[in-house]
Amino acid sequence: MYCDRCGTHARSDSAFCSNCGKPFHGVRPAPAVGRVAEHGRLLAIFWIALSALRLLPGILVTLIGAVGMHLLPPEIPPFVHAVIPVVGGVLIAFGAIGIVAGWGLLTHQSWARMLAIVLGFLNLIHVPFGTALGIYTLWVLLPAESEQEYKATAQTA
Repeated sequence: MYCDRCGTHARSDSAFCSNCGKPFHGVRPAPAVGRVAEHGRLLAIFWIALSALRLLPGILVTLIGAVGMHLLPPEIPPFVHAVIPVVGGVLIAFGAIGIVAGWGLLTHQSWARMLAIVLGFLNLIHVPFGTALGIYTLWVLLPAESEQEYKATAQTA
């Protein structure tokens, strides 16, 4: 705590400033900021950004599957023609779900916390950025006190 008159550092249990003598009565310390309040917006932005980056390869693979199949060499096995659009669709689906989770976290939707936790676990295998985002998501949203804090912010939003 600092004196608002002279700027001297004072102990939190002090009644007077040791430098200028100003009384500290009635001054309450600032409330502690919770993990969700401090990191929630940044986490939501990371989810939107990473998921948008995942949409790009999904769209590219889907376009190759739809338009560019005749550009592939003829010795490719026939099942590849069926697999390419499925892979593109899965990439687009995960990208879209991640954007929805990020938007939900940003607007404090009640369902977004659980969706982000599930996606965080799934992202742990996507080294390096997905792993980092998964760990960060679980660190912010998984503890019980984070659940209570998120529910409180979701109800006020």
